[in-house]
Amino acid sequence: MATVEHCLYCFESLAAHLAGRKSLALEDIEKLYAEFCEADDTPTGQDGSSSGGSKTGVMKKRIPAISRLATNSSSSGASSPSSGSSMSLATDTPDTSMSSLDRASAPITESPLFVTWNTVSARSGHTSLRGCIGTFEAQELEDGLSSYAVTSAVHDMRFEPVSKRELPTLEVAVTLLTDFEDCDDAMDWELGTHGLRISFSDRGRRYGATYLPDVASEQGWTKEETLVSLMRKAGWVGKKDKWQDVDLKVVRYQGKKEHLQYPEYKQWRDWVESQGKA
Repeated sequence: MATVEHCLYCFESLAAHLAGRKSLALEDIEKLYAEFCEADDTPTGQDGSSSGGSKTGVMKKRIPAISRLATNSSSSGASSPSSGSSMSLATDTPDTSMSSLDRASAPITESPLFVTWNTVSARSGHTSLRGCIGTFEAQELEDGLSSYAVTSAVHDMRFEPVSKRELPTLEVAVTLLTDFEDCDDAMDWELGTHGLRISFSDRGRRYGATYLPDVASEQGWTKEETLVSLMRKAGWVGKKDKWQDVDLKVVRYQGKKEHLQYPEYKQWRDWVESQGKA
């Protein structure tokens, strides 16, 4: 499943990109996070000041775990991105016989993945989408997480690129995708459990789109509302009450998600720097 370390690595990759410096490697982050969790002292910045709370308060002392966006397109051209917390890439869905990637005790080294950035309201704590891009093709996590962390922040065409000054307002969510299965019909999936990838043809045009597993539940949609919204996202402009006349191919999948807000990353990064390990 996705881990805190994966989220730290995404923040580190984006922060390094925006600052024009070299990022720490995922392997180094995993090692340093384990050391951070084992340390008894409250992390401090290089100036000796607290970085914003104790580990149990901000980081909650979590236990460490042992291409450019292609919009949903038709055959005649790409459709405009629509709302939603994920966007699909023009890659083939993995074999539907693919087994869960996090079974057994072996660490995950590659996986299909999505990286989502949200803006967190300082007043209410509510989040709003700031960028989300991923791939259904298995990626080596070292390269995939770094690449999509930056791509989803600066190349999601629904938004302006994330700037350095925005970093303190951000939350990152990493979703590793598992258990791809062909649905027997358009309703053969469960709200809150499955993400969906649909593909279909209508009037000589081909369409495709995806929603991650948490989208429908977050929006409070029914299954039908989810499917219609997903068809709209793909660019379909048919009548809402005619959606069932379209022959949908639906692939369901699951996602192992973790999320992290900037203050948690900052606290860990300050500790790393205070130890002279950055």
